Amino acid sequence: MINFSLRTQIGRLRLIGYAEGISYLVLLGIAMPLKYIADQPQYVRVTGMIHGLLFVLYVIGLIQAKTEYAWPIRTLLLGLLASVLPFGPFYADAKLYPMPNEGHTHHSS
Repeated sequence: MINFSLRTQIGRLRLIGYAEGISYLVLLGIAMPLKYIADQPQYVRVTGMIHGLLFVLYVIGLIQAKTEYAWPIRTLLLGLLASVLPFGPFYADAKLYPMPNEGHTHHSS
């Protein structure tokens, strides 16, 4: 079960990551073909704006999680790389981000 607890930074990152990943797949797999095959560019405009907002929130969430959990810079950079690849946020969630209370320390300052 995926932990989307909004009480933790990792939970918020996971939620935003899944939303960003889905919006990217919708943009690439549905909106873009509709634009070029069916001459319906409005779907790219709407989906693109939503995806852009979610992308920015995801990057902010990554930076916040790196700071809060004292992640190495490598984790941040791999998370950023994953954010620009289709299915990347799902992979990052499964492989890069530890579950709460599993191998990460909460950095309080």
